[in-house]
Amino acid sequence: MKIRYIADMHFDHEDILAYDDRPFADVQEMNKALITRWNTVCDGEDLTYILGDFCAGGTDRWRELLASLSGRKFLILGNHDNEEAAEQMCREGFLEGAMHYLETDDEGQKMVLCHYPIVPFHNHWFGWIHLYGHVHVSFEANMTLHQKRLLRSLYVKDDICRMANAGAMQPYMDYTPRTLDELQKAL
Repeated sequence: MKIRYIADMHFDHEDILAYDDRPFADVQEMNKALITRWNTVCDGEDLTYILGDFCAGGTDRWRELLASLSGRKFLILGNHDNEEAAEQMCREGFLEGAMHYLETDDEGQKMVLCHYPIVPFHNHWFGWIHLYGHVHVSFEANMTLHQKRLLRSLYVKDDICRMANAGAMQPYMDYTPRTLDELQKAL
């Protein structure tokens, strides 16, 4: 079993194609690519944390999409997520859980998962890792990276403020859920 992470998939969100300059002709092509890339790396035992902004649709669409994605899924709610649909998907067993913020671990590595970047985040001094989304490739993404670099330069400590944007559109994500090992370069 592997644990994977991805944020900002934005299934069925037409405007996201232009916002992120996503390399898809239309939303149907994007949806198909997201499902294919997910299922290429995730198997039935894997747990994937979706770090917000999963789908623009309602409960029926959520059900259809979640059923098409391999493995177990846990949602960290984002600003574009339908909380009622997420709660229903938990009740029906399509999601293992849904919340706004989660502290967990990945093979002993302590983690802070939130849709939004938090600088500084809980236990950022002690080697914890924070994965987030929301900021896409934007001024806010650059501002977050600047704050991260500033903290590291001020305190000259390798394990401080280890955080990465797990947004699907990031080059190192390539619209595919990634393991923590695969995200190490982005931390």
